[in-house]
Amino acid sequence: MGDIKTGTSHRKVFQKAYNFTMADEVKKLGLYPYFKPLQATDGTTVNIEGVDVIMAGSNNYLGLTNDPRTIKAAQDVINIYGTGCTGSRYLNGTLDLHLELEEKLAVFMRKDACVLFSTGYQTNEGSIQTIADRNDIIFSDKDNHACIVVGTQVSNAKTIRYRHNDMDHLRTLMERSDPDAGKIIVTDGVFSMSGTLAKIPELVELAEEFGSGLYVDDAHAIGVIGEGGRGSASVFGLMDDVDMITGTFSKSFASLGGFIVGDKAVIEYIRHKSPAHIFSASMPPANVATVLKSLEILQAEPWRLERLEEISNYMRKELKNLGFNVWTSQTPIIPVVIGDMMNCFQFWKDLFEEGVYVNAVVPPAVPQGQALVRTSYMATHTDEHLDKILDAFRTVGIKHGIIDENGRSLVDIE
Repeated sequence: MGDIKTGTSHRKVFQKAYNFTMADEVKKLGLYPYFKPLQATDGTTVNIEGVDVIMAGSNNYLGLTNDPRTIKAAQDVINIYGTGCTGSRYLNGTLDLHLELEEKLAVFMRKDACVLFSTGYQTNEGSIQTIADRNDIIFSDKDNHACIVVGTQVSNAKTIRYRHNDMDHLRTLMERSDPDAGKIIVTDGVFSMSGTLAKIPELVELAEEFGSGLYVDDAHAIGVIGEGGRGSASVFGLMDDVDMITGTFSKSFASLGGFIVGDKAVIEYIRHKSPAHIFSASMPPANVATVLKSLEILQAEPWRLERLEEISNYMRKELKNLGFNVWTSQTPIIPVVIGDMMNCFQFWKDLFEEGVYVNAVVPPAVPQGQALVRTSYMATHTDEHLDKILDAFRTVGIKHGIIDENGRSLVDIE
């Protein structure tokens, strides 16, 4: 495998690909947890490899991906607009549905204006590189999502990363920075691996003190937490103090795409300058209609948010009671720390065989020695689903020597 292969498709630049064998090695052990094809789903349960399992790893927080109303909304617009837009928003790809959704999201998020992107990833990548240029400084949380990291990398701005949720470190870095440079703090609102909230009040204070913009990615927060599901800033009553908020449609809104809201002048600048917006095909009509219907349901059925919070609190408490380390989760994202990577893969497989599907997360997505299974919950999970999930975790946790029968942790993981 170390020799350079010959032939047009096997030049030196590809050698790293031929040297990558970890995935195949894990597959041979029967422990590979990724790219599992779902053959059928009703949202809370899925069929994988002919086996029905409870889905405890989806971001379908409100349980709307299989709601008859979102399905019908998507079907209805296909008859009017067809299946795709075949062009960018900038040229021939803007539908009246796009404008309607932008207007309704701006009102919902209590901001001046909104612009849509074709994916949540593109929203952050495309907005950050457009807002910050060579005269600016980006202060980015070290645990920010990959799309934020890429957005900072392709920006011409200087990027300074601060320790995760460490406001003292951020203050020190801002004090040392060029006082004449434009500044923007960029953070996840809810961190996708730990399920913890950003320290919005402290970030607002620092942004005000240093004349910095504040940009919050609420992919895992809008339609999940806060007043009416308006996200992390609304938890603290500080929506007016956050300059820019982004969200995605691939989670609570049962679709695909993303958006950013803020002052009209800034949004219009992004609309006309962001390469990710200008040079990408626009959201297909069925996706937009699904989001519109999901937004309507979110506002009409507050019980979904209430049930989601109830489930999250219950599962967090019960997993702790079993002896598991769930870090400091505050949301429906609840990690269960396993430790060793291969042990994590085996733990994932044993849970699957117990009828529960979760997500195995290993380095570099998490620190070395802190591989985990990421669980996340939906408003539509039943009490029976939750009890089965807990039973499976108890069985597998005892089997792996992570917990004992008395609810005590048997491993020392920070």
